Amino acid sequence: MPNTILIVEDEPNLLAALEYNLRHEGHTVLAAADGESGLRMARTMSPDLIILDVMLPILDGFEVCRILRRESDIPVIMLTARGEEDDRVRGLEHADDYVTKPFSMPELRARVRNLLRRASSSQTYDFAERSEIIRSGDLTIDQISHSVTLDDKPLEMKPREFSLLAMFATNKGRAFTRNQILEHLWGHDYIGDSRTVDVHVRWLREKIELDPSKPRRIVTIRGLGYRFDG
Repeated sequence: MPNTILIVEDEPNLLAALEYNLRHEGHTVLAAADGESGLRMARTMSPDLIILDVMLPILDGFEVCRILRRESDIPVIMLTARGEEDDRVRGLEHADDYVTKPFSMPELRARVRNLLRRASSSQTYDFAERSEIIRSGDLTIDQISHSVTLDDKPLEMKPREFSLLAMFATNKGRAFTRNQILEHLWGHDYIGDSRTVDVHVRWLREKIELDPSKPRRIVTIRGLGYRFDG
């Protein structure tokens, strides 16, 4: 199924190669050469996926992605020539995947397909689970309305944040590995970095923990993953 993909890239040769390869796959391709134009096009055109370079004129890719994440859950793949650890972690704080230049086009196309497939598939809970309202102290999770309140105050939750919290809360006391969480929320064919889980857990902790630096609800199991203690 064709999708609309926005490429925000200021290197003309790479932009042309990306456009050619993605159009060859049947996608509609939009292009912007700086961060400000890319952000404007993302807002007005609502693409299905964004390929976003880090080093961009006017607004860099990190800033564009940070702004986008406040407004939407459009999947984002970040491109960068930098390979340092802190840059990869920073990219994963907001993007769904991270590719270091140089990269192969077959790999990039595979990552695009995987992200589009995950974005189009809804998270699967059976009817009994979705009909439940889960309470844990002053935290309430309504799986019908996909809403969360803490001390009777509504919390803003992105779809994947809600799915992660619902998965934890319906399995209180069970430890999950990062790979199990990735498979449940991103699909078994996810080829990105498992630290994506750590980033999403950190976001959840900032919303539901009294002290995110000393979590009481979502606890870390050293060497394994995470457990919801309620």
